[in-house]
Amino acid sequence: MSNDVVVLDYGFGNIRSAHRALERAGAQVEVTADLERAAACDGLVVPGVGAFAACMAGIDQIGARELIAERVRAERPVLGICVGAQIMFAGGTEHGQHSTGIGVVPGEVTELHAPIRPHMGWNTVAAHPDSVLHRGLDADTRFYFVHSYAATATDPQVRVSTCEYGERFIASFEYAGLCATQFHPEKSGDAGAELLANWMRLL
Repeated sequence: MSNDVVVLDYGFGNIRSAHRALERAGAQVEVTADLERAAACDGLVVPGVGAFAACMAGIDQIGARELIAERVRAERPVLGICVGAQIMFAGGTEHGQHSTGIGVVPGEVTELHAPIRPHMGWNTVAAHPDSVLHRGLDADTRFYFVHSYAATATDPQVRVSTCEYGERFIASFEYAGLCATQFHPEKSGDAGAELLANWMRLL
């Protein structure tokens, strides 16, 4: 198993926590905006916090949109976290503004239909039976969420695991070389560490 992991630094992401969590899972981690390193590493992590549009602006500012898309098309491991997962979809709408995503996965990110937003705290995930990320994790395993927006539909070829909060939404998904989580594995304790270890076995 290779363990050369780059956490992409584009100005939006819980980078310090992700760095520590990946190191605990056994990765050799570098945080950088260097696209050559991001292209060459065994595994690329795209974190994200805040707004969809702002994260895409950060991605475009360092010129990483095509690099991420090319890694996914080549089935080379990429892990998207929170808004870093959302921007993999075709687009997102926040406060009436639609933004184009990286577009490697069909589907749109929209506001959760829930009585209280954000969805913040621990929740279980109904894992896809063929999920690599959730392999070995019990059905009652809880992960930590903080979000008001999520994707609710995607291509049937994508392995989708779901969560329920007001409505059923995509909690994690796997497609080609891409794995992604709406929740924060780096804030999810032992469960998050096990999920990150599962991802690293793909490297």
